[in-house]
Amino acid sequence: MKLHPVELERLTPEILHVFGRQPPLLTAGDKTGLNTMTIGWCQLGRLWNLPVCTVYVRPERYTYQFMESHDYFTVSILPEEAKKVTALCGGKSGRDVDKVKACGLTVRWGAGDAPFFDEAEWVLVCRKLYAQDMDPACVLGEGEILPFYTPGQGGWHRIQGQVVEAYQNKEFAWQRHRKYETKWCWWG
Repeated sequence: MKLHPVELERLTPEILHVFGRQPPLLTAGDKTGLNTMTIGWCQLGRLWNLPVCTVYVRPERYTYQFMESHDYFTVSILPEEAKKVTALCGGKSGRDVDKVKACGLTVRWGAGDAPFFDEAEWVLVCRKLYAQDMDPACVLGEGEILPFYTPGQGGWHRIQGQVVEAYQNKEFAWQRHRKYETKWCWWG
């Protein structure tokens, strides 16, 4: 077992450095079935005085049905060297290929039997709190945002989950800490 529980406050500054550079895997399901996909949009912060992670999924994605039918989901950030894994998980549908098997990932289970991967640097296990479709009619910054909405395709479904568990691979954490020398924490 590579991952160990960690206080979210210790993880937060470091994890923000990698959002956008190392696309996370969003995973939902349970021991009877799961799916994972690479996501490009993910937020971490506080809402309702709780630590939350917000993810965005198009309803046509296979992972969406797992997100809808389960109360928990996970966000796993793999090492930079795992670009082939995130490429496959973002480019192939779980309807057509068992991505976990194809990538050789080791599944572990968090709260609510939420699946995540032992190969990750960091993992957030989240309990769903709120879900809502994102309506293009509500977009205020039309020029920069509306191009993300493709005519004939669905929009995004926003899911906010309370971070109930966080895990960190101590080997990667030491390397990352030395690289960034983070000295602040905004988590509050």
